[in-house]
Amino acid sequence: MKTRQETVTIRFSEMKDAVSLMELDELVWDRNTAPEPLKWTSRDHYLLQCPPGTQLVALYEEELCGYVGFRAPTGLHSNRHVLELNIAVHPSHQRRGIGKRLIEAVKEMARAEGITKLRLRVLSSNPGALSFYKNCGFKEEGRLIQEFYVDGRYVDDILMCYFL
Repeated sequence: MKTRQETVTIRFSEMKDAVSLMELDELVWDRNTAPEPLKWTSRDHYLLQCPPGTQLVALYEEELCGYVGFRAPTGLHSNRHVLELNIAVHPSHQRRGIGKRLIEAVKEMARAEGITKLRLRVLSSNPGALSFYKNCGFKEEGRLIQEFYVDGRYVDDILMCYFL
């Protein structure tokens, strides 16, 4: 799947994207956006967890600037209609519509694959992400109260979903 709007291209991740995706993860996933900063031990470790084709990546003038990852939440046949998402956009490219384009692209891909529900998790300490997901049509479906203790305070883990 490729979509082009202005100078942003969205396509499935490829092997050549691994280093850029690892760098983006290290930049975006910190104590404000995740229970613990995300650090990959090696390119092989990254590729084992995030093989090519398991993300849609956004390229701005051929530079990788964001992704939305997707995976089945379990290996159960009865749960195969659900995809779990995670999304990251480089801070210098945020608030430019790239995240919205990634979410719309993953919705389109999921519909084509017969997926009927998208889900994700977001920390209560991340109001910008909460607002973004709500603007993309996601609804809160649950909350794990004081699920994490981050930087001296308890943080809720909010479960959100979108039905296709």
